[in-house]
Amino acid sequence: MSNLIKPSETLSNLTMLSKPSEREDYEKCEFVNCSFTDISNLNFINCVFKNCNLSSCKMNNSKLQGVAFLDCKLLGLNFFQAKDFAFEVYFDKCLLDYASFDSKKLNKSEFKSCKMHEVNFTNADLSKTSLVDCDLYEAVFAKTNLSGVDFTSCSNFAIDPEINQVKKAKFLSQDLFRLLTRHHIYIE
Repeated sequence: MSNLIKPSETLSNLTMLSKPSEREDYEKCEFVNCSFTDISNLNFINCVFKNCNLSSCKMNNSKLQGVAFLDCKLLGLNFFQAKDFAFEVYFDKCLLDYASFDSKKLNKSEFKSCKMHEVNFTNADLSKTSLVDCDLYEAVFAKTNLSGVDFTSCSNFAIDPEINQVKKAKFLSQDLFRLLTRHHIYIE
């Protein structure tokens, strides 16, 4: 996705964006080496964040439509605060530990080479989401739609098929024990 975005404006080394009264919309913008603590009530459409830090950033009522995060630090980011309408995000080589996608529809999203320890996917729709080379240690999958998700290149996940939808999801045979952890079954 990020290859398709042709930024028309590059913003570098920022720690704060304009107040919503000054500017609410950022379209086709590239943010480089920025560090934000609050992007609430702002709209990001077809934007790219490169080498940015948005850890624990507030994003109440923000719009993320076609937004790519490349090599970003997004610790504890609560994506559930963002608007649901047109929510579409892409992650490449990002640190997403403790982030929450609670109840988010992510079926057009991509996660590539991301560290995602203890990420919350409760009630989320990840059907057909692309997960490639992601470390999902202690990620929470509860009432999550994982239909069609390919986990064959992912590591450290534990998924209970009794409380999640896993129809047509793909797993490596050596990872099948990760689907049985709830039952305390040991496979040698």
